[in-house]
Amino acid sequence: MRKIESTSDFTIDEMEIDVNHLHLMVTSKPNLSPTQIVRRLKQESTICMWKLFPKELEKHFWKEKTFWTDGYFVSSIGEVSTETLRLYIQNQG
Repeated sequence: MRKIESTSDFTIDEMEIDVNHLHLMVTSKPNLSPTQIVRRLKQESTICMWKLFPKELEKHFWKEKTFWTDGYFVSSIGEVSTETLRLYIQNQG
């Protein structure tokens, strides 16, 4: 994810891995939609994972080269502070 971030117009301010998903706090320019950011993260990380672990992934994803599910949840910070969100993410996983 950090490699993808380094070549993108967004920053990952906080990241935590849970059992079967990620929690990310992302800052981006207004010209990027959340969908564009999620799509890029999922597409590029899937390509990377398949290059690194093809045999292991073929056991679970034999039909097509996928890694992530189609869904995701996005929310703006809204009524909580950046620090509150950062602490929430750090306590996941």
